[in-house]
Amino acid sequence: MGAFTLDPDQISTSGTGESGKSTFIKQMRIIHGAGYTEEDRRTFTKLVYQNIFMAINSMIRAMDTLRIPYADPENKTKASEVRLVDHETVTTFEEPHITFIQSIWKDLGIQECYDRRREYQLTDSAKYYLSDLKRISDQNYLPTEQDVLRVRVPTTGIIEYPFDLDSIIFRMVDVGGQRSERRKWIHCFENVTSIMFLVALSEYDQVLVESDSENRMEESKALFRTIITYPWFQNSSVILFLNKKDLLEEKILHSHLVDYFPSYDGPPRDATAAREFILKMFVELNPDSDKIIYSHFTCATDTENIRNKQKNLRFVEETFKKGKGLEGLIGKDARAEKDGAKKL
Repeated sequence: MGAFTLDPDQISTSGTGESGKSTFIKQMRIIHGAGYTEEDRRTFTKLVYQNIFMAINSMIRAMDTLRIPYADPENKTKASEVRLVDHETVTTFEEPHITFIQSIWKDLGIQECYDRRREYQLTDSAKYYLSDLKRISDQNYLPTEQDVLRVRVPTTGIIEYPFDLDSIIFRMVDVGGQRSERRKWIHCFENVTSIMFLVALSEYDQVLVESDSENRMEESKALFRTIITYPWFQNSSVILFLNKKDLLEEKILHSHLVDYFPSYDGPPRDATAAREFILKMFVELNPDSDKIIYSHFTCATDTENIRNKQKNLRFVEETFKKGKGLEGLIGKDARAEKDGAKKL
């Protein structure tokens, strides 16, 4: 059977910075594309090291800002040494930095700083990497697929990723989510069939990198409203990925949603109620009562979670040919509401 080819700009992934767009694209490459060979994964080694230094230095700086003392005074000296390293120039992971970072991460002061991470900018992968330094510091270290998925590298510009799904060739477009990047892509999607918009469920209590007085989720809502009301997108399918559900489940236990969104009237420390409230906030931004928004609750770093959301790929070609866009990628097992969201 011949391949059914879509135009390169048929499917776009959108969302604010750090919502998980690039991670989702990596999952598509693992599940439906060529995946990551050993050689591919090796190219991420330097980036993993850079992410480690970026994370620990974010916390070291925050220790000063938040006025948290180190439990072990020697770790303050070690932190001063590590702080001299510019993470963007890191290419290796060697002593004494390995031992210093291991010691700093175990410090009770740093752990308190980590617990207060909503008060400053810290990558979501910080705990993942810093809790596995013994493996990563091995001289024969080769990044795993999970290491690759969790690497944080801000997307700049517009990047296209081709995929072949059951003889259907299509392209997903990854775009930068930071404010400075949006002007580069917001006008580029006049002919898109489907829009995939990612929201980080865990960002409800965080502020923007660009502005420490603006809530990240409010920014995400504003961008979503802008996109779904653009005339260019009126005939496009809209798929809302409410991502990082695992981080929401962890965070909701000690950071209450009502403190940031007073209209929330659900039970505290309830991740299910919280995510349903967040979904409702986004659905209510849809001005067209005839337009259905298809939604997922996802963990983009969990390959099986993403794979299960796309289990009905045998219907993709038929769906695309009927002009229904990406709906075929996310399955038939959905319930829909006229003014709400189809949840999968």
